[in-house]
Amino acid sequence: MLSLKKLLQSIEVKEAFNEKDVTISGISYHSGKVTDGHLFVCIKGYKTDGHKYIQQAIANGAVAIVVEDYQEEIELPQYVVENGRIALARLGAYFYGFPSAKMNMIGITATNGKTTTSFMTNAILENEGFRTGLIGTVSVKIDDVSIPSELTTPESLDLQNYLNQMVDKDISHVTMEVSSSALELHRVESVEYDIVTFNNISREHIDSHGSFERYVEIKSGLIRNASEKSFAVLNLDDPYSASLVDKTKANVITFGVENKEGHLTCKNLDLTTGRAKFTVQILKPIKRFDFEYGPGEFDVELAVPGLHSVHNSMVAITIGLLCGVSIETIQHSLKTFGGVERRFEFIFEDDIKVIDDHFANAGNINVTLQTLQYMDYEKLHLVYAIRGERGPTVNRENAETIAKWSSMLGFNEIIATKSVSHVTSKDRVTDEETQVFEEVMSQADIKVNMYDELPEAINQALHEANPGDLVLLAGCQGMDYGAGIALQQLTQLNKDIPVGKLFYPIRNRVAGVSEEQREIILQHVFHKTQK
Repeated sequence: MLSLKKLLQSIEVKEAFNEKDVTISGISYHSGKVTDGHLFVCIKGYKTDGHKYIQQAIANGAVAIVVEDYQEEIELPQYVVENGRIALARLGAYFYGFPSAKMNMIGITATNGKTTTSFMTNAILENEGFRTGLIGTVSVKIDDVSIPSELTTPESLDLQNYLNQMVDKDISHVTMEVSSSALELHRVESVEYDIVTFNNISREHIDSHGSFERYVEIKSGLIRNASEKSFAVLNLDDPYSASLVDKTKANVITFGVENKEGHLTCKNLDLTTGRAKFTVQILKPIKRFDFEYGPGEFDVELAVPGLHSVHNSMVAITIGLLCGVSIETIQHSLKTFGGVERRFEFIFEDDIKVIDDHFANAGNINVTLQTLQYMDYEKLHLVYAIRGERGPTVNRENAETIAKWSSMLGFNEIIATKSVSHVTSKDRVTDEETQVFEEVMSQADIKVNMYDELPEAINQALHEANPGDLVLLAGCQGMDYGAGIALQQLTQLNKDIPVGKLFYPIRNRVAGVSEEQREIILQHVFHKTQK
């Protein structure tokens, strides 16, 4: 508990009304979570305004309020601020005792690969013996406890609460995905980072931020605003990341896969099986605290497939070195790290190969299809779930990227689906999005086999695939259930698939549904294995 007067020292108050020093037992921004003694902070969101719920917050026990707009006829202490989100972040950090300053905080931002890089980094740190925390798209991990995520980066107050719990658990290293929304909405306003990374950026979230230029500005803020005490890991293969080398106070460490001018690079890259083997070269000394890695090299073998995994691993390797992890631990961790669902995930490897990839945007599509160029296979069967409710711009760019690779990968036919029964209303494919996709494919002289439903689209690919062929299940929300459906269909084709493997791909894809719904999904997708 803290006195209100002391707590308010953390923010800039424009005006104060009915001032009174009271004891604050907690902070809330959701009126339904307010209990006796809480300070209620009003947040203006995209869909609603916290100011509308002040009376409910008072009824639930709020003893003071922080607002952007003065509220008449409110007798509680009331404090007007310029920005409620900034106030919430700073109040939360102060209330919980600035927990980020008590741990090694690692912030990872990118358009593609944040999740995999975070999990990879966490595996390296865990295997070195550190107690770790992980915050991201899939879950919030506090040592050995995992909580399903609602946002890639939690709201600022929730984030500070999680960090405080990590301090209580003696966590030493926290790896966190930092989304563009989190940066724009000040969710990480009061987080003190030790290491920040900017892996890559491509055209995504354009509608959310207004323009690509604005998206770049927001995303790069993690690096530009880093302190002189921190380290910034930048990717010289990405022009936007490389441009930040001289735009930060942080100590800059650079790497490249193609670029050979940074602190680290790689050579002898072998991707023939889809899983990379390469040699890491340390070209310039890397020093932090009392440890230093001089020029040298070591071999790396990845368990996860894809060219993008090479870039992700270079970030994780650099972070590991900056945290003093041994090279032996880094090598072992990457060789045994199993990856994250739907990130170029091999779900079946026998006479044919089936890969599941989330294919989110042009940048992700580029690196995924570039990986296929390195692999050995006979024919590619591409099943693409059109990205619903993302507008014609993103879908045109995705289609144009696929079309660009068609001649290089030798395919002139694509199986596409709207996944009508496997998406919610917020991801429903519009007629305009379908039209844009078909228009680009037609201009590229690529035949489209269009299906309303996901199972029918996958069924065509699996029945046409011959030994040595590769089936790529590609797409975001519309392909989320693709792996489960493909494995069920493969069992009907008398393919030998371990039951454990069958259940792996959908462990997170039934999150958020009732137990009854979950059982229906499992029985529908895997009925053959349950007999």
